[in-house]
Amino acid sequence: MFNLATILRESAAKAPDKPVTLLDGNPMTYAELDQASDRLAAGLQELGITPGDAVGVQLPNIPQFLITYFGVLKAGAVAVPMNVLLKGPEVAFYLGDSGAKILVTFVGFIEEAAKGAAAAGLKDVFAVGVDAGGQQVGEITAKPFEQLLATQPENPVFASREPQDTAVIIYTSGTTGKPKGAELTHFTLYMNCDIPGRLFDMQDNDVVITALPLFHVFGLSSVLNTTVRFAGTMSLIPRFDARTVLETIQRDKATIMEGVPTMFVALLHHPDVGSFDVSTLRMAISGGAPIPAEVMDSFEKKFGVVILEGYGLSETASTTTFNVSAEERKVYSVGKPIWGTETQIWSEDGKLLPRGKDHVGELVTRGAHVMKGYLNRPEATAEAFAGGWFHTGDLGYQDEDGFFFIVDRKKELIIRGGYNVYPREVEEVLYAHPAVAEAAVIGVPDDRLGEEVRAVIALKEGQSLDEAEAIAFCKERLAAYKYPRSIEFRDALPKNATGKILKKELKP
Repeated sequence: MFNLATILRESAAKAPDKPVTLLDGNPMTYAELDQASDRLAAGLQELGITPGDAVGVQLPNIPQFLITYFGVLKAGAVAVPMNVLLKGPEVAFYLGDSGAKILVTFVGFIEEAAKGAAAAGLKDVFAVGVDAGGQQVGEITAKPFEQLLATQPENPVFASREPQDTAVIIYTSGTTGKPKGAELTHFTLYMNCDIPGRLFDMQDNDVVITALPLFHVFGLSSVLNTTVRFAGTMSLIPRFDARTVLETIQRDKATIMEGVPTMFVALLHHPDVGSFDVSTLRMAISGGAPIPAEVMDSFEKKFGVVILEGYGLSETASTTTFNVSAEERKVYSVGKPIWGTETQIWSEDGKLLPRGKDHVGELVTRGAHVMKGYLNRPEATAEAFAGGWFHTGDLGYQDEDGFFFIVDRKKELIIRGGYNVYPREVEEVLYAHPAVAEAAVIGVPDDRLGEEVRAVIALKEGQSLDEAEAIAFCKERLAAYKYPRSIEFRDALPKNATGKILKKELKP
């Protein structure tokens, strides 16, 4: 029997007075989190929540997220982390699909949360920031979060769970059709915080910049779970802002920065970056999307730290492959499979491809890091696990030394006149231009070639570049069939809550 909340219980016993979170410099200790989550678990039980029931968690990066998350786990329930930007119909879908019986949200999102809860038939909605008397929103009366903490249990609440019981349902981004709920087990999530944390030698004196949303698998698994497992400290940033991150690194003496590539771009290009003391950083970790080589090189030079790139998905509880250390990495690679897992490159017909950059295929993986399936979607689960391996939908290759390199998403591959164009290759060239801050390459319909290559660019502040110059820059560095034939300039590129560029919103 095993409950993931053990990671909190053990760290609280080891270091009760140590801060588990800092928010604007204000600490919450491990003992305080352990006790508050016990009370929340007891509160859930009083509301009739039993092991296996789902609870919606729609909170920003604030201490109450951790209290709710571990309280849900201690009660034996299933946490359903939800994007704070969801609209009413999306909230209703998440709650209805997961079968959630309770929603814990934030006063700033209460209007849409209440619409969704009402549509899903929920009665119990609790919101951080709601006054003691509650708040009526349409059909829903949102109760104060503190009401969940009103019960002081005689003994700590700690429901017995099996390793293969579902602990968290993470919904995929839904690039095609409705989002699917990936069922992540207590064992899967434990392995995905314990193994990566050991790989990069996380210590209890590490302070981790936590700007990645905790409702996203990267923030939940790689930051929250990993930090708590090793009794570190999370420096919470509710909403990413480059200046706030730089100020927080300096104030809290942060040692680890985890983020997606656009975060590193923003930090790198902040006009006052040189005025902040970031010397306490010992490591940066990038994931969520491939990081452009130019960004990695420039960041490492300016900040004096190595970026270790990893790779994973919601369905793999965040980490699949990882570069272990500065000494054991390959620059621009996403590393090797973490302990207890296997990853291979397969052809379209399911054959294992030889090693080498000329053998690009789909990454498939299996092991302790993979979900047990999509909630209530047996057909989608069977398709994803065809041949006994999870099919990631990402294209890449494995070199002769066993390191994996991501080429692109299978669905983002551009086929121009019968030739394969990998958007990431073109984006790498664009990022090398001194005027370019952000770039995304997409395929657009073309009567003659089927698809044509288009680039969408955001320029650095104070820089200029026109379409002809950008195309010429690419033309000099890419084969004739690869360079973009049209360029669109925008002030900024659309991104999701983690900062990942949303290419689907760039499509014509």
